[in-house]
Amino acid sequence: MSKKIMGVGSPLVDILARVSHEHVDNIEGDKGGMCMVEFDQLQNLLANVPEQELATGGSASNTIVGLLNLGVSGAFLGKIGSDERGQYFLDSFVKAGGSDHAFKRCPETPTGTCLSLVTPDAERTMRPYLGAAAGLLVEEVTAEDFKGQDHVHLEGYLLFNRDLALKTFKAAKEAGCTVSVDLASFEVVNANQDVLPELLENYVDMVFANEEEAKAFCGSDDPHAAIESLAKHCSIVAVKLGADGAWVQRDGEKVFVGAHKVEAIDTTGAGDLWASGFLYGLAHDLSLEESTKLAHKIGSEVVQVMGAVIPEAGWDRINQTLVDLKK
Repeated sequence: MSKKIMGVGSPLVDILARVSHEHVDNIEGDKGGMCMVEFDQLQNLLANVPEQELATGGSASNTIVGLLNLGVSGAFLGKIGSDERGQYFLDSFVKAGGSDHAFKRCPETPTGTCLSLVTPDAERTMRPYLGAAAGLLVEEVTAEDFKGQDHVHLEGYLLFNRDLALKTFKAAKEAGCTVSVDLASFEVVNANQDVLPELLENYVDMVFANEEEAKAFCGSDDPHAAIESLAKHCSIVAVKLGADGAWVQRDGEKVFVGAHKVEAIDTTGAGDLWASGFLYGLAHDLSLEESTKLAHKIGSEVVQVMGAVIPEAGWDRINQTLVDLKK
């Protein structure tokens, strides 16, 4: 894999709020999960949460911004509104060094927004309103969007629109790209059990899953069973075990790498930024173990802050880790 990597998914503006366990227990949906909401529902939820923080978000977008911070050439395919939040998102992405050539605009619908409710255990419960992001049309995606790119990273949430996901897979492959997918949430896996194995088999080179997503896919709590199940379809598999580390496998080579022990205050973006490190490592010929160590380091930095934006001091520590790995 070379250094031109493109993300595909929902460009969202994140609204982050610290709440109690009781607060999450009293809203519809599972704690720690993701449930789509309509605009009016989002507004009602926002009216009942305390002080809020604003940041750019969206799973694949977070991954690409992480890669941009590592010096990779990155781009993104997604749809934003012609509103202040859309311009905020676009400006932030370009400022980080990304290409805006594949962004689409939706003048009638607001930019997508995701409310992340963060409980004292650092778990985040997400309630996204997709807005303009959901307006990306199948016919708007072509192989031309991926021209000049070498790898495409898709967020699993795209699978909620199967026709769009399939068109994206086919266009990326037509352009000659390798493809990775983050399964995103156990809800995504459960909703797509009937097509996910076939999609992974035919279009995906690399798949990432956390414990809950892996269990939803294979029906077992055993990460080895999950890797074996996923590896039937993809040559590179990562099963992330949160603070315990991750099992990763490439073409039969399987290794376990322990995670960095830090005090987490918010897990928003942890998996997304983990993917940044892993993709960077493989793109720059680091070993499977070294790539996972870099992924863990980036993941450990993002969980120590609210939201998915790592401050400059955190990137300084990440870059030092990268220097050490390359020695």
